[in-house]
Amino acid sequence: MSRIGSFQKRTACLALLMGLSAAVSACKKEDMYTQRSLRQWDRDPASPDGAAWRAPVAGTLAQEQPDTPAPQPRVITTALLARGQSEFNIFCSPCHAASGNGEGMIVQRGFPHPPAFTTPRLMRARAQVVYDAITNGHGAMYSYAARVPPADRWAIASYVRALQLSQAASVAELPREDKQRLAQGGAP
Repeated sequence: MSRIGSFQKRTACLALLMGLSAAVSACKKEDMYTQRSLRQWDRDPASPDGAAWRAPVAGTLAQEQPDTPAPQPRVITTALLARGQSEFNIFCSPCHAASGNGEGMIVQRGFPHPPAFTTPRLMRARAQVVYDAITNGHGAMYSYAARVPPADRWAIASYVRALQLSQAASVAELPREDKQRLAQGGAP
């Protein structure tokens, strides 16, 4: 066999391999990762009305939408405080602890101590300070703006204020029923 014949065979094999790879890559395989996507004005045969576009579910926020602040609630309700306590326990208590003393589980494992909510500076601070800290972060605390919606930030700020007031309350300020329960050895 001559060198020219060998070269032609190699060239033919290479051309055949290139042709096969082009054919395989031209095959359409749709699966969960490589689905065709429809544009807003396309027709969708699977849809009852044939439209590809659907209105977003009520309450949906676009990712590009800026974090629009919620107004501070004018009235602190029991429902608002319950929501604030629930969100505080989820997002804040790992560092701040359920009591707000700054000795949460994360801190016990070596992370920096946040200030206790009962420090004089934080007792004098407006609720807006807590809202802003949740939104923008403060010190070692990072922003929770992507995790906590603005209305829930106000609920947490309201709960923190209630937590501060409850820890600074004296027995003389308690209602009569709570004083009686304390005298009998029970919790208020």
